[in-house]
Amino acid sequence: MAKFYGKIGYCETMETSPGVWTEKITERDYFGDLVRNTRKLQTPDGVNDDINIANEISILADPYTMHNFHAMRYVNFMGTKWKISSVEVSYPRLILTVGGVYNEQTNRT
Repeated sequence: MAKFYGKIGYCETMETSPGVWTEKITERDYFGDLVRNTRKLQTPDGVNDDINIANEISILADPYTMHNFHAMRYVNFMGTKWKISSVEVSYPRLILTVGGVYNEQTNRT
């Protein structure tokens, strides 16, 4: 089993002004194990194929993770942010299933 070390992004929705909600991302570092490492190509209606990975990463959960696993959005793996498609709680570990590339929202004024 390969070892994993990387950042996991948590999303918190905050009201910045009355009626205006924005997402704030908080990153935290984690150690774990790479349980499954696979990739697949999906052919959309466009010209280029989309690259998706179907990896499973097992991390050791701390109290923050156990209370906020529902807010996990992405994991930084091999220099790219990948969407977390599901989280399995298997205390004291969380098993993260990773999917396609995470598209960050940028605030533009």
